[in-house]
Amino acid sequence: MRFTIRGSIAVLVGLSLACDRTTTDAGAPELDQGGVPATLAAGQQIFRHDTFGDETFWTDTLGLHSLISSSVSPTVALQLGLKVDVEALPAALRAGLAAHTIDLNSPATTIALLKLDAVVGLKAEVNGQDQLVRVGTTCALCRSTVDNSFAPGIGKRLDGWPNLDLDPGKIISLTPFIAAHPTLAAVYSSWGKGHYDPRFNFDGINGPVIIPPAYGLRGVHSITYTGDGEEIAYWNRYVGVTQMHGHGSFREPRLGIAVNNPPDLISDKLPALQQYQLSLQTPAVPRSSLDPASAGRGRAVFVGAGRCAECHSGANLTDANTRLHPASEVVSEPEPGGIPSYASRSATKLYRTTPLRGLALRGPYFHNGVAATLEAVVELYNTRKGLHLTAQQKADLVAYLRSL
Repeated sequence: MRFTIRGSIAVLVGLSLACDRTTTDAGAPELDQGGVPATLAAGQQIFRHDTFGDETFWTDTLGLHSLISSSVSPTVALQLGLKVDVEALPAALRAGLAAHTIDLNSPATTIALLKLDAVVGLKAEVNGQDQLVRVGTTCALCRSTVDNSFAPGIGKRLDGWPNLDLDPGKIISLTPFIAAHPTLAAVYSSWGKGHYDPRFNFDGINGPVIIPPAYGLRGVHSITYTGDGEEIAYWNRYVGVTQMHGHGSFREPRLGIAVNNPPDLISDKLPALQQYQLSLQTPAVPRSSLDPASAGRGRAVFVGAGRCAECHSGANLTDANTRLHPASEVVSEPEPGGIPSYASRSATKLYRTTPLRGLALRGPYFHNGVAATLEAVVELYNTRKGLHLTAQQKADLVAYLRSL
């Protein structure tokens, strides 16, 4: 298995629910009924529960099981952004949680939750003495959250919603292997919640990006920030092999990457996994939060004075299927801290136009998160593109973006 000292955690191509945020009425993404039910069910199982054998990395190399066993209580896990699937909990445990009779400050409780397969994105093996002996990660770790319907961080799964509460770098930094290298641990712990760098373990540049949503991808060919591979399977393989460190192979001659980690536990699962991801439609924005009149005026700004439709075009509000853009056309650069452009670290050296979907349900925005709100997005465009929008035009444009 290929591993450098900068080994990294799972991410799947990039919506935030704060730990204290209550559930919205948006709900989970709807499934596109065009898929074959058996294939969708298989893909969902892979997305939620398949580690591709990456326990050999997370357990044998990093020692994540040791960290959890010694230090990660449910309270700490929730602080790190991990989520709990309430539907995996038996009635007695739900009642205990509701009555506050469950010890949330003990790692033993976390192991009990792992034994129930209730921690979203983690797959564990617990022995007969209730000791955690192996743990791996799944696609859902970064690309699912919960609706907080039971308690903050505990609820029904929302697949395709990136978990921007998750602090993957902090989790990595605390594992025994990485913690033994303080300089490296400091890099990982600097990323922050909702940020992840899927290139760091190859180029050593500390430039994390925001985890984007995995819903609403049907009809979008370039699904990553830089459009490296048109098919979802390209990025699933990249992540599964080079980030989760599952067993399989990935080659990208444009970046000089050639990883082979036999036996192949990924290739035959990619079609069903992709089909399930394509079935996840964008969640509906709560109507109660919208201003239809302002949004209507904002649409006119979007296609007119705001010049947004020049790139955010078509049914998915992106021109990614026909062209990519140089970094000089991207208003979110230069990168924070003066690091190299994220595009320069990619295979294409270009950016795709991000599809506009469910914007009111997430943030921060842009690949590097430099705009915390939609108001900041509009202001950044207005300033750097010299649009000279009025205050009313900017407010209406924000209202339209919220409606998408």
